[in-house]
Amino acid sequence: MITVLEFVGFTALVAILSWWKTRGDDLSTKEGYFLAGRGLPGIVIAGSLMMTNLSAEQLVGTNGQAFAGNMSTMAWEATSAFALIILAFVILPRFLKGGVATIPEFFEMRYDTFTMRLFSVMFLIAYVITMLPTILYSGAVALAKIFDISGALESFGISGYFMGTNVEMSYFVGILLVCFATGVIGMIYAVCGGLKAVAYSDTINGVGLIIGGFAVPILGIIALGKLDGGGFIEGINHFVTATPEKLNAWSAPSALPPEVPWPLLVTGMFVNNLFYWATNQSIIQRSLGGKNLAESQKGAIWAGFFKCLDVFVIVIPGIIAFQLLSAQGSVDASVGMAADQAYPLLVLEVIPKPIMGFLAAVMFGAILSSFNSVLNSSSTIFTLNIWQPIWGKNASTEKVVKVGQYFGTIVGLIAIVISPFVMFFGTGIMNFINECWGFFSMPMLTAVLFGLLSKKAPSIAPKIIVPIHVVLYGSTKVIPFFNQFHYLYVVFALFVIECIIYMICIKVAPRENDFIMPDAKVMDMTPWKTGKIWAAVGAGVVVVMYIIFSPLVLGA
Repeated sequence: MITVLEFVGFTALVAILSWWKTRGDDLSTKEGYFLAGRGLPGIVIAGSLMMTNLSAEQLVGTNGQAFAGNMSTMAWEATSAFALIILAFVILPRFLKGGVATIPEFFEMRYDTFTMRLFSVMFLIAYVITMLPTILYSGAVALAKIFDISGALESFGISGYFMGTNVEMSYFVGILLVCFATGVIGMIYAVCGGLKAVAYSDTINGVGLIIGGFAVPILGIIALGKLDGGGFIEGINHFVTATPEKLNAWSAPSALPPEVPWPLLVTGMFVNNLFYWATNQSIIQRSLGGKNLAESQKGAIWAGFFKCLDVFVIVIPGIIAFQLLSAQGSVDASVGMAADQAYPLLVLEVIPKPIMGFLAAVMFGAILSSFNSVLNSSSTIFTLNIWQPIWGKNASTEKVVKVGQYFGTIVGLIAIVISPFVMFFGTGIMNFINECWGFFSMPMLTAVLFGLLSKKAPSIAPKIIVPIHVVLYGSTKVIPFFNQFHYLYVVFALFVIECIIYMICIKVAPRENDFIMPDAKVMDMTPWKTGKIWAAVGAGVVVVMYIIFSPLVLGA
C-alpha cells in the first residue's frame, strides 16, 4: 500500500507544480501552445531535452542492451554531446533567425510545399507507429513488474495464453492496462497543457529521476559488495573486476547489435545522433521555444552534459544486472526482449520497499515526458504543416489549437491500441526503435544540412532521396548478406550516397535563386558568450569517458 501511496503522491505533485507554473499562460495562440510562447530558459530546455529522450525505453531498453552486450552501448548517450554542439552553433542560429516552428516548416521555406508535406507524413508515421507505442510498452514492462500486476490479475482468474502465443494472458492484460493509463495521463498533459506544461513537468520529473535513477546503480553496487561479504567499496571492486569484458566501450569493427563497433563512433553513430538531436521535431522543438539564441544554446550544451550522466543511469545498471542477476539465474542473458527484463528485475532486487513507490513514480514521469513530448510534436506537425495550409487557411488561432488537441487525442488512442503488441517484436526495445528510425533518418538529415549549408540545393533533391533511401534501406532488411553488418554501417553508407546525389543535383539542376534565410526578428540572436568553452569541456568529458571504459583502464 505504501508503494501505491508514494507513487500517487509524487505523480500528483508533478501535475500540481506543472499546473502552477503554467496556470496564467495563454494557450490560445500557436506560439503559446506549440512553442511555449518562445519563453523557455536554458535549464528548462536542457531538462526537457533530457527527459524527452530519457524514458522507459532507455531505462529498460538501453540497460537491456548493456546487459546483453557491453559498455559500447553508451555511445547512444555520451556521443550525443557532439551532435548537440552542432545543434547549438550550426543549426539553431539559422532556425531561430528564420523563426522556424517546425522542421517541415523549414522544408517548405527552403524547398517547396510538397517536400514539407512529404516529410511531415514521414515524421507522423515514425511517431505514431514506432515511438509512441514503444514508449508506452517499455514503461509498462517496468511498472507491471514493480507492482506485480500479472500476479494481481491471476488472483482474479485471468490465466492462460494470449491468442495461442507463449505470452501469458495475465501479462498481456497487465501491459495493456498500464499502457492505457499512461497514455491517457500523457494525453492530458500534452493536449491540455501544450509545450510549456510538457517542458516544466519534464524538468520536475528530471529532478526525481536524478534521485531515483542514481539510487539504482548505487544500491546495485552495494548488492554486488554483499556478494563478496562487504559493502559499497567491495561492490566497486567487484564491478570493475568481475567482468572486465563488459566494461569495454570499444567493440570490434565486426560487432553486431546490441554492441556498437568503434568505427561507428565517427560514422554511423555520429550521423544518427545528428539526425536525432538536430532534425527530430520532438527533440528540437524544445530548443525552438527558447527565450533567445543564448538560452537555446545553453539548453543544448547542458543537455550534452546530462547525456554523459545518463550513462550512470541507463547503461551501468545493465552491467550490474548482468553481474548480479545472471549469477543468480534470475534472468535470461540473451539478446532481445529477455534482456529487457533485466532493469525491472534489478530494481526489484535492490530498491527497498519503502521507496519503491517513489522510484516507480519517477519512471512513470520519464514515460510521460517522452510520450507527451512526442504527442505534442505530432500535433504541431499535423496542425501547422498539414491541416492549416490545406483546410484551415482562414481559421482562427483558437480553431488551430483546438484541431491540434483533437489530433493529439486521436494519435494517443491509436498508440495505446498498438503499444501492447510491441512485445512480439523480439529484437529488443531499443534495437527495434533505432532500426525503424533508419527508414526516415538520413533523408531528413541531408535535407536539413544541405538546406541550411547550401544556397543552391534544389527542391528535386529530397524528392529523389526519399524513395531511394527507403528502397535501399528496406532491401538491407530482407537480403541475408547485410545481416553480417551492424545496421548503422548501412545508415552511414546511405548518408554518403545521398550526399553525393545532392551534390550531383546541385551541379546539374541548381536552385535558380540563392536561398537566404529570412530574418523573422522573433528573438534576441546574441549568442552565448562562453558557449564554445563549455562545448569544449563537454567534448572533453566524452573523450575521458571513452578512455576510462577502454582496455587502457577498465575494459578488456
